[in-house]
Amino acid sequence: MRHLASRTLITLIVATVALVLAPAVPASGAPRPADQGEFRGGGHGGGSDLPKQPAMTGSGGAVATVDRDASQVGIDVLRAGGNAADAAIATAAALGVTEPYSAGIGGGGFLVYYDARRRAVFTVDGRETAPASFTERTFLDSSGKPLVFADVVSSGLSVGVPGTPALWDKAARQFGTWPLRDLLRPAEQLAADGFVVDATFAQQTKDNETRFRKFPETARVFLPGGQLPVVGSTFRNPDLAAAYRTLRYRGVDELYRGDMGHALVQAARTPATAPGVTVYPGQITSRDLRQYRALTPAPTRSQYDGLDIYGMPTPSSGGIAVGESLNLIESYQGMTGQLLSAVDDVQYLHRFAEATATAFADRNRWVGDVRRVPTRELLSPGFADERACQFFDPMKAAARPIPFGEPDGRYSTAGCRPAVAPAPADKEEHGTTNLTVTDRWGNVAEYTLTIEQTGGSGITVPGYGFLLNNEMTDFNFQQADPNVPDPNLPGPGKRPRSSMSPTIVLDCGRPVLAVGSPGGATIITTVTQVLLGHLDRDLSLVDAIAAPRLSSRNGTIQAEPVIVDGDLGKGLTAMGHQLAGTPEIGAATAIRLLGDGRFVAAAETSRRGGGSAMVVSQR
Repeated sequence: MRHLASRTLITLIVATVALVLAPAVPASGAPRPADQGEFRGGGHGGGSDLPKQPAMTGSGGAVATVDRDASQVGIDVLRAGGNAADAAIATAAALGVTEPYSAGIGGGGFLVYYDARRRAVFTVDGRETAPASFTERTFLDSSGKPLVFADVVSSGLSVGVPGTPALWDKAARQFGTWPLRDLLRPAEQLAADGFVVDATFAQQTKDNETRFRKFPETARVFLPGGQLPVVGSTFRNPDLAAAYRTLRYRGVDELYRGDMGHALVQAARTPATAPGVTVYPGQITSRDLRQYRALTPAPTRSQYDGLDIYGMPTPSSGGIAVGESLNLIESYQGMTGQLLSAVDDVQYLHRFAEATATAFADRNRWVGDVRRVPTRELLSPGFADERACQFFDPMKAAARPIPFGEPDGRYSTAGCRPAVAPAPADKEEHGTTNLTVTDRWGNVAEYTLTIEQTGGSGITVPGYGFLLNNEMTDFNFQQADPNVPDPNLPGPGKRPRSSMSPTIVLDCGRPVLAVGSPGGATIITTVTQVLLGHLDRDLSLVDAIAAPRLSSRNGTIQAEPVIVDGDLGKGLTAMGHQLAGTPEIGAATAIRLLGDGRFVAAAETSRRGGGSAMVVSQR
């Protein structure tokens, strides 16, 4: 391994010594020490007076998020003796307060977790599910035409069964050491006391103002006094504080079987709207809530340059698409005889763009919440070699859309048989956030959570202060080609395909890196680009996150202004890439484990107003 191989032997020696000297890893589900008392760490106490820092190195554990208050919650938990699972849950709950348009009780997500005691990677799938009444025709009108996408988003029809509370409960029981009751307390306090409104929160509220005013309860909560929140003011959500308090003392069954769930069903099925506003009613029922389960599927596993890359399996496409993209990069290296670390920046971005476009072609055709997804073949080096042979040219971009391949186990690079028809492009959504946590025992949590579009469905559950997801619009509304099966059509109890890509990297069985990002379909490209930047392009972790981004998803490439308006854009355009400018892509967080008990936590330097990286001790 180029970036890490030179340290492998040293890392193993240091890790062995650290393992001997480190405190014992708490058993999963073990109670916290009795002498600690009830945890009362405040979500913003002790952290809100300090400026955000995008990178920090230290020991004792680390947290990286988009938000300083949420990062402080995680650090408080680690400092008080909690492990990475405990801190991840508490941090996620805090993000439900400070990032309510991206995450919260009404949404879902995916957790990838390295358990140091068992020396293995696990996952928890908290993806939202479709109501039992959903069919492949749910989003079609009487004439068979798809409903207007924006109309479905801001309606009860877009709401799926939330998975976030079930994920928290599952993770706390399986990996944590503290009761969920204690882990939700900082978020309750933060919601009650309030947080300081920053430019991102103010702008997101403004962007959703028209939509929020369609729903009186949402306007009451998020447009207090009928006004937009002002930067520097304090935003409080006492209803959300009450919701967390209810979950703390009654458990998550309150959402799946209790009064909170009943209120959620009523809000989605018969949304209360402003005079003159009509929206589609939802189909979610109390039975749908009762039947929900957070799942624990085996992670995806692929290899890149000697490292083991672990990610989320279906219904997320993240683990598959990131893994295939990295396999394609290795195939390109084999074809050209040039390592990615040795080429110039234009060639690097060209290879990256071709790899992710090809991976998206295959992802869109084969990946969804269906049986017999060919995960093993999609992640096989042989499939990547065949796909590279079919389409990769180091001097020019392949014509878009790239057709999907056939992951059938019979691969050839002799003559390269033609691929099949193109798959439909994906819709975008941005109401997502991400967090990365490590602890002193070597546990690692990479957790991406969402309510889908920024602001979700726009519907707030009365009396509970949280927005409901619009995750059902992640389904494809109709089959694009009647001759090509679509794995992402709606169906009863089905989980819509996701792009969330929480990723943990192991070197010789030890975690060395964790990374994730929000950003809808751009999540896959952001995570892949951060990995390549750090592992191959010799960028520090924070620089790999800050580097200008592009997102190539088998169509016109989205790229940030530094690329579009500069020499990189000119070079890529000359190779046949079509670029479209976008202000920013993603908001990644990551942690590098140095192997000596120290960590490098990193977040954005400027995107979404910059992120917050913290460690327990800077020694």
